[in-house]
Amino acid sequence: MSWARALVLCWFCTLLILTFFSVVKSAAVRDDSKPADPKGAARQVFMPESDASSFFKRRSRRSVKYYEFQAEQRVKLAATERWREYNEEQKNEYENYAEEDHDEMNERTREKNEQLREYHYDGLYPRFYWFH
Repeated sequence: MSWARALVLCWFCTLLILTFFSVVKSAAVRDDSKPADPKGAARQVFMPESDASSFFKRRSRRSVKYYEFQAEQRVKLAATERWREYNEEQKNEYENYAEEDHDEMNERTREKNEQLREYHYDGLYPRFYWFH
């Protein structure tokens, strides 16, 4: 029950503060060196509602430079992606070439070894001993 009382008290204080601040017209501190001008102080601190809304509308819009920057970033990302794909394609082509070349060299070596075995075979031993 105590938390409910604390919550009601907090709400009451908030309502009281909001009510008090809605009555206040200006938050400027008076300067004693100049004569007091309540309307001048209010003009320095507050602005008309139409100016305030146009200020926020202007601030919410993106500038032209922002859109140019975004376009440049998209172009750079696309160029980087093309470069990455090109390098990957070149790497794959080289790997395929190297593998084919290696297989071809192995095949030539195997053929040479087989020819040498046939040339040096004297018929005294079975053929399968030469393959060990």
